[in-house]
Amino acid sequence: MTTGRTSAAPRPTAGALRLVEASTTRPTSVDISGYARQMTAHCPYLAPSLQQGLTSWTVYRADGDAEAVQAELFHAGAQAAEWLRPLLNRPRGVLRCENIVLLGDVPGVRHRDLMAWPHWVLKNLYGPVGVMFGKFYAGEEEVTAAGHRIPAAPASFLPVRAAVRRRDPRFLSATPDLAAALAAADDDGRDVFEHIPTEWTEIRTWARRLLPPAKPSPSSPGTPASPPRSSS
Repeated sequence: MTTGRTSAAPRPTAGALRLVEASTTRPTSVDISGYARQMTAHCPYLAPSLQQGLTSWTVYRADGDAEAVQAELFHAGAQAAEWLRPLLNRPRGVLRCENIVLLGDVPGVRHRDLMAWPHWVLKNLYGPVGVMFGKFYAGEEEVTAAGHRIPAAPASFLPVRAAVRRRDPRFLSATPDLAAALAAADDDGRDVFEHIPTEWTEIRTWARRLLPPAKPSPSSPGTPASPPRSSS
């Protein structure tokens, strides 16, 4: 089984994300069942995952400032990934999906902005070991690369699941290095935290160096200051 520093790292922000419901296939704090059924049309693995009780939801509520909530979302995502890692190579492992749901508000900050940095860091940490992170925002309709409309989610959430190496890299066209790492992913049991800092602000600084170069434009020259906006 893999181990990381997710529990040993300093967590001065603990409490900024309140647990509403522990991991469950039938959350009661948010009505997700209808949305999940609709999404089976867009994900070939979701219907069998739902049927076999392998899609679960952990629900949190924001209860802190933006930076503290970001730090706790990152921690929750890392915990989910470490729980999944030893299960993904077992029978039905590809069907497992743990979803981190975010309820509540931070005044003046959108869920999109709260989730952007945790999502970017987690993708870079766990993509090379075959764990895929996505992100969906409450009330925002998504459009696939093929132009198909995806129903608006009833709540914001980060899905955490096994990477599908033949399909998922195409969702990462804006980040070719990350796409390549995902395509070649292999979980050798490594500690993904071994060579990065432990404090959230330092982790975010580390992840900023991984941002792809921005295409020069009159309004935004140079390197982007925030992660690319994509649904996966």
